[in-house]
Amino acid sequence: MFTVDVTAKVWRRLLEVRRGRACTCCGQWSAGERAALDLYGPLARRDLGPSAVAQIGQSLDGRVATVTGDARDVSGPDGLAHLHRMRALADAVLIGVRTALHDSPRLTVRLCDGGNPARVVIDPQGRLPDDAPLLAEDGVRRIVIQAVDRPRRSDVTVIRLRSRDGQLDPGEIASALHGEGLQSLLVEGGGITIARFLEARLLTRLQLAIAPLLIGDGPQGLTLPASQTRLADAIRPVTRAFSLGTDVVFDCGLRDEASLATQPVHGAPGR
Repeated sequence: MFTVDVTAKVWRRLLEVRRGRACTCCGQWSAGERAALDLYGPLARRDLGPSAVAQIGQSLDGRVATVTGDARDVSGPDGLAHLHRMRALADAVLIGVRTALHDSPRLTVRLCDGGNPARVVIDPQGRLPDDAPLLAEDGVRRIVIQAVDRPRRSDVTVIRLRSRDGQLDPGEIASALHGEGLQSLLVEGGGITIARFLEARLLTRLQLAIAPLLIGDGPQGLTLPASQTRLADAIRPVTRAFSLGTDVVFDCGLRDEASLATQPVHGAPGR
């Protein structure tokens, strides 16, 4: 396991990587700083084409909330900071409408330096109210992807897609967002939305941020259909583990691009 140290110097470099002005492999870094570059560098790079990463913050027993729906502080302080860094490095953060209605998230960057990503909600039936926090006008693009002809405020972009059995196709969602110039996508929730992107093989990587607590019961972070009858057929991603402090992140590479993104651009990385 690698211990991450996100110093101000490291974070400045990562923001420059996101802008296409620097790389993560050059320079002199401590072991903790190098671990931070290894964790966040693949999220910051824009030279390998479109990417999609999903993040789940959960307990040791795989829960994201209690049976009453209390999800506050499942992740520790370092786990929350990690999520905000992921937002700052993404072009867009997207969630399903059930998460938007239940949690009323803002999806903004508040625990680190960096700009806010575009905010996207998948809302096939147009259920999200216009006063939802993530649609607040703050100079950032807000996009609602829906199947119905439901009007929105003029400052909100609407993408119309055809639904199938009440659902929107994840591949069509990703293609539509790429067409809007949003190449790096952070799929933040909920578990059903993440599972559908995973089943469609659209995720470049999946990050599980595990907090040291046991909830005992409640909704799971990720639930997939019981399509595997043998462990030999289970998904076995290339996985790296990073200690953030209060939480541990398992970074799971799901596509070839995930491994490519961890390789140095200019030869052996500086130490």
